[in-house]
Amino acid sequence: MVQALVEIDENTNRVLNIVKAKYNFRDKAEAIRHVVSEYVDYEGEPELRPEFIEKIRRLTKQKSIRVKDFAARYGLKKAMS
Repeated sequence: MVQALVEIDENTNRVLNIVKAKYNFRDKAEAIRHVVSEYVDYEGEPELRPEFIEKIRRLTKQKSIRVKDFAARYGLKKAMS
């Protein structure tokens, strides 16, 4: 587990104390974990930018190149097994 020393304002401190009391947490670290977990659940996965999605769609439509020996074609050393 990572330990961090953080500075918070009075309002944030009050909110953490309320969360701590409401859920009967032992300390503010548990309250912070709970608040962050709720935020992650609320936000879900970040959405991809529309321009990135369009770029991927264009790339998937391109014709691919078949290569028998990728390392030889591009002058790479073969990995030793």
